[in-house]
Amino acid sequence: MDEQERRAPVDPVPGRTPTSMWPGLDDPEHSRWYAERFRTMARAGQDLEGESRLTDVLAPRRARLLDVGCGPGRHGGHLARLGHTVVGVDVDPELIAVAAEDHPGATWLVGDVVTLDLPAAGVAEPFDGALLAGNVMDFVPAEHRAAALARVAAHVVPDGFVLLGCRVGRGFTPAELDVLAPGAGLVLEQRFATWDLRPWRPESDFAVSVLRRR
Repeated sequence: MDEQERRAPVDPVPGRTPTSMWPGLDDPEHSRWYAERFRTMARAGQDLEGESRLTDVLAPRRARLLDVGCGPGRHGGHLARLGHTVVGVDVDPELIAVAAEDHPGATWLVGDVVTLDLPAAGVAEPFDGALLAGNVMDFVPAEHRAAALARVAAHVVPDGFVLLGCRVGRGFTPAELDVLAPGAGLVLEQRFATWDLRPWRPESDFAVSVLRRR
């Protein structure tokens, strides 16, 4: 089956407990609220594509892209419409179901970033780049963040990119990323304060980091 065809969600590591602090795992109503919030914003014409626009700039044309912590699929869906082959992964089955409904042009899988193994789910080819938007690493317990970053990097081709956004002060920090990146085989290339590339400063409240796989 072509990866751009809509698939039923599957877990790349069946039987494992997700290593996540995402509240929707205990409260599906939170996930439904979260998905509907972004649907409402999209209907109102709000710009929800800053993350995917930057990803598109970094990627080669018709790239293979991994959307980690994809949620209801707004980033991966946009990238698929731009002509990329997109696989989105999220720990929350409710959000994956929404992504599959709203954005059928990409492949959506239920999976835990800490134990991510897409070849086990039949997705063997590596990716030109990976996007982690939406404070994904904040929802990974601190003791598992090194493993999570390493699993993402393992799915990216050499010299491919990992694009990661995080809200400073919520938990995961740029300083922690700088410590963990070398162990995952990643090198920091650029850091910005916003998705539209405003300069990063120590007092910035958001960080967009562009890393390159060695």
